[in-house]
This record gives sequence, structure tokens and C-alpha cells, in this order.
Amino acid sequence: MSAHRPPLVPLPTHLSYRPGHFTLDADTTVRVSPGAGPAADLLRTLLAPATGLPLTPASDGPFVLALDPDLGGLGEEGYGLTVGPDAVLLRAAHLTGLLRGVQTVRQLLPVAALSGTSQPDVPWRLPCAEISDVPRHGWRGFMLDVARHFQPVGVLRRYVDLLALHKLNVLHLHLTDDQGWRMPVAAYPLLTEVGGRRAEPVPHQGAYTREELTGLVAYAAARGVTVVPEIEMPGHVRAAIAAYPELGTVPGRRLDVWSRWGVCDTVLGVHEPVLDFCRTVLDEVMDVFPARYVHIGGDECPTTEWAASPAARERAAAEGLPDTAALRDWFLGRIGAHLVERGRTPVAWAETGDGLPADFTLMTWREPEHTRMALKRGHSVISCQHRSTYLDYPQSPAPDEPPAQPGVLVDLRAVHEHEPPAATGTTGELLGIQAHLWTEYVSTPEHVDHMVFPRLCALADRAWHGSPSWPHFRDRLDAHAARLAALGVRHGPLDPYVPIPHRSGKELP
Repeated sequence: MSAHRPPLVPLPTHLSYRPGHFTLDADTTVRVSPGAGPAADLLRTLLAPATGLPLTPASDGPFVLALDPDLGGLGEEGYGLTVGPDAVLLRAAHLTGLLRGVQTVRQLLPVAALSGTSQPDVPWRLPCAEISDVPRHGWRGFMLDVARHFQPVGVLRRYVDLLALHKLNVLHLHLTDDQGWRMPVAAYPLLTEVGGRRAEPVPHQGAYTREELTGLVAYAAARGVTVVPEIEMPGHVRAAIAAYPELGTVPGRRLDVWSRWGVCDTVLGVHEPVLDFCRTVLDEVMDVFPARYVHIGGDECPTTEWAASPAARERAAAEGLPDTAALRDWFLGRIGAHLVERGRTPVAWAETGDGLPADFTLMTWREPEHTRMALKRGHSVISCQHRSTYLDYPQSPAPDEPPAQPGVLVDLRAVHEHEPPAATGTTGELLGIQAHLWTEYVSTPEHVDHMVFPRLCALADRAWHGSPSWPHFRDRLDAHAARLAALGVRHGPLDPYVPIPHRSGKELP
């Protein structure tokens, strides 16, 4: 594709290039309408390292950022961008739309604009174009599991920037599991002091401070990204029980933080102090994360401990449940109600939603038919089919692929062709789609990059545009790889069938 007509990822809804270009230079000023200031700040922040351009505010600036409530057809995130030889007009009905448009401006500029260091002697030209852009899905997410392998907050900020560039709007943080607890809770300091460490087979530890997490939330919000926390319950909780044994089904039993992968049989007890613990934890989570959605896990909860527990059998009988297996949905219902009472929406991993209240949002991950069933039950659903969104699976059969989750091959095309079932004829709502990186086999930022990219580019293209063709995406991706390199992304192969040498992320093609 022509260097003067750079390909965009994701593909805009409507894009028309025209002859000519607009040049940004030291004299370019920016006209900012009331309410558009944060978008102008983001534009300067993102372009300053490479370009050094001041983009000074001025009432008659040729680069215009405008909020216009009459553009209701663009929705919350849509925008219109007109680039002419003498002026640029970026407008939207809402601030979030302007933030999306700023990312398009970045991609229209020469690739060097994405560099983190000064790039002298580059003409900063925008090709003349007319763009009208509205996302297909409202939820376009990426989940990073930091419970199995902790990643410093700087890595999370970097991924916020990468999500924003690709117009993805949710960073879902899997903060707790059997193998680690990364979220600080003032009332329970041992959760991170004990639960944040595991000894074998490879010693590993890490936890965030409250200040790091609140700073991450603010950093993401300035880029139009929402951080959604996940605190697992009532299963996947071995790290919490290692810190506070009284939370277990066998109170007082001493356990270590689990050092194996898979599904651990250890689950929370169902006595009232455990519910109090969960509510206290979630109150602090809600204080740190203002997102409407709070994920409470809920899947892969073995019930063998409850079946063997007199206290659990007594609780099931007292609640009128048919057996102890039903305690899982009872538990989630009690905790979900606590979130709903505080104006939040509980999210759970689920197959069909059977047994969960309708006010739960579900992430369906096994089969497309489960998504349809959950929608028919009236749930809001995020499509997460593992065969096309789980990035911990290998992306290529090449022998030099790094370690990955054993199982299916999820190649680039499988991700790009992910098509969730429609909500037509159901009472539920399909919110969108999300990709996921579970990190049992992924411990370093370099390995994260390799597993996530370029597959996340494919998901972003599908989630935003909705119906981009595979050949067109592959053509655009070849050029987009230069942007990834400029950002230091050490991505995997662009073609799963013809692997390319692993990039260092330091070179520009």
C-alpha cells in the first residue's frame, strides 16, 4: 500500500483518501472546543516524544478538535475525521470518540510518530482523507492474567497504550487465582504478603500497591480504556486460603500457595464469615476500580470439598438447595447481589448462565451455542470462545514457537474470523468480544508480546469494523507491523504457516 495512504488497523467504517496532505510542524496550532481538552492533551502527549511538536492551543488553529452533541449517530465512541490540505477537523458527540480519533491520527502519520524518542527530519504529513467511524461492538477487550505470573505496572500501562492504539476499550485484569493474589486489601494484608508468593517449582512473587492500581485506572481512562478487575470466587482461591486458612471449607487447615497449573480442588467455605470476607474485599476493589463491571470468576469450582463437609451440607439444606453442588450458584448470587446493591454489574465466567441471576453479565468461553443459550436467558454476554480468543494457545505449528497452553491451535485467521452469535430474537444483549492471555506458560513481557501480537490486531479489526475481509486485513497487517516494531512489540509470526524471524522490536523495517 502507498506510504501516502497508510493502512489502518482496525479498519474504519468509512474511509476515503483524497489527493494532497496536511503537514504538522512547529507552527501548527490546535483549536479546542469546550470539553475537548483531554483529547488535545492526549494528542500532545502521544506525539511529543517523536515529533517534539508543541501543538499550541489557539482560537484560530487549523487543527480542530470539536465536541458536537448533535452528532448522535456516532454514538459514544464514533468520530468523524476530515483531513484537508489546509485544515484538520476531528469531531465527535462524546469525548471518547475524540480519543478514538486521536489514535487514527497517529496511524495516519509516518510510522516514526510512534517512536518513543526524537525523530528529526521527518515530515509529519497526514494524507487528505474523509473518515466516519463507529464501532460494531461496545465491548472490545483484552484480559491479562497477572495472577499466575505477575507483571509490573509499567507493563500494564504499556498494554493500555497498545489497546488504545487498536481502539480496544477494556483491559480485564485477572488479579487472583490459586497461584497468586496481586490486589492489596487493607483489612487483609496477608493476601499479598503470603498469597502473593509461591515457592516451587520456580519461586515467584509480586503484588501491586493501591497507588499503582489507582494510577493505572487514571492512565487508562485518559486513553479511553476501562480497567475491569477480576477477583476469583468461590474456586481458584488457594492463594487466599493459604493466607487466611479460616476461609477454607476445612477451617484452620494449613495450605501453601498452589504451585501447579490446572484446577485446584480447594474452594472457599460457605460459612458467613467467608461471605463477609468477600464483601470486604470487593468493597475495596470497587473503591480502586470505578468500572461498572466487576468480575468475580465463578468457573471451574470443584464441589468435592463441600460434599464432604458437614457445614456445607448443613448450609445447602438451610438454603433449600438440592445438593452441595448448588452452593456455587448460591454463593455467586449472594456476592453478585452485593455488587448490584452498590450500582455495579457482576461478571462471571459461564457456559450458559443456568443458575445465575439475569443481572449477571456472562463471559461465555466454551461453545457458540452456550452464548446463544445465555442470550436467550436474558443475560448480557461477552463472547470469548476459546478456539478463537484464547491467546495462550499456540499460534503456529512452527517448532520454534515458545511454550504455550497445550490444546488447539489458535492462529491469526481463527482470531480474525471470530463471529459471535447474534442476539436477534433473544432478550439478552451481546456486548462484544474479548481476547485472553492466561499466563501459566508465559512469564516475561517479551513472551507476552509474542503471544498477544499480532493476534490482538486481528481481534481489534473484527471487534471494531465487524466485517473486514481476511485478505484485506493481511495486506494491512504487513504495513501495520512497522508500527508494532516502532513501539517495541516483539510480536509473533504474521503468517502462521510461513513463520518469520522473531523481531527484536528495536528495528524499523
